[in-house]
Amino acid sequence: MSTSQLYDELRPRAFAIAYQMLGSVSEAEDVVQEAFLRMHQTQRGGEAIASPRAYVATLVTRLAIDQLRSARVRREAYVGEWLPEPLAGDPSPGEHAEAADSLSLAVLVLLETLTPQQRAAFLLREVFQYPYPEVAEIIGTDVDTTRHLVARARKHLRQRRPRYHATRQQQQQLAGRFFAAVQEGDLSALEELLAQDVAMHGDGGGKVPALGRPLNGRQQVARVLAAMARVLARAGGVRFHPAKVNGQPGALVFDARDLLVAVIGLDIADGHVQTIHSVVNPDKLRHFDRVGNLGDLVNAKPAQND
Repeated sequence: MSTSQLYDELRPRAFAIAYQMLGSVSEAEDVVQEAFLRMHQTQRGGEAIASPRAYVATLVTRLAIDQLRSARVRREAYVGEWLPEPLAGDPSPGEHAEAADSLSLAVLVLLETLTPQQRAAFLLREVFQYPYPEVAEIIGTDVDTTRHLVARARKHLRQRRPRYHATRQQQQQLAGRFFAAVQEGDLSALEELLAQDVAMHGDGGGKVPALGRPLNGRQQVARVLAAMARVLARAGGVRFHPAKVNGQPGALVFDARDLLVAVIGLDIADGHVQTIHSVVNPDKLRHFDRVGNLGDLVNAKPAQND
């Protein structure tokens, strides 16, 4: 198998591990590139690699653990609430379809509460289905310690992890109604669609206007969404494009110039929107094409009607 073929085969899994470890597309890409560079250098040095799949998984995981430790120091100084960089679209064929729920923004936020080693052990075992001995070898521990790490992570996440009781079709239909209500600024429709204890999170990174802290409660969130609709209507030309965001229903928000200004992901269960994650920090949208700035819309003069 050629080097390019090997890269194409192993990259989807490598990226999936790195991204779910780091919650950052750009950092995950860097880790994957570094892992393949090291493997290439090892092969050029004449050292045989018995299992490139295991070798890359080990490199990616260990590099991600180191990267996560330094990233957490930077995130302590982050302006406002930190959210992961979002992904849009269906998982690639090389990724686990059953991992879709673990990709959700809500779950990635929860994973931030684990230690880097707990996170690695949990993801490798519970999401990517590596056997315990292989997980232990990858993270550099023994099997008993690995089982303990996974058990502690599972217990920590169990009560807080979102549960998706609706079918994918039901979720998409409710998401469509939700985004239509947002665009129309329909307060009563929003209140009907939101769960009583709905939570709304926003990440502007201090670069653009965003929530300074999470909002909770149906009425408060509905009022904020209706106010946002008025701002977007004043700017004119804003559209919501339905999309899967980290495996869950969501939307890409474009301005009148077709520049992406926001990515919104929803967690839906029991017929209501349970959680809203809105990423508007332009730096976290750079992996998409043609990115704009939500601040330009907020500060825009009212659109003129002909």
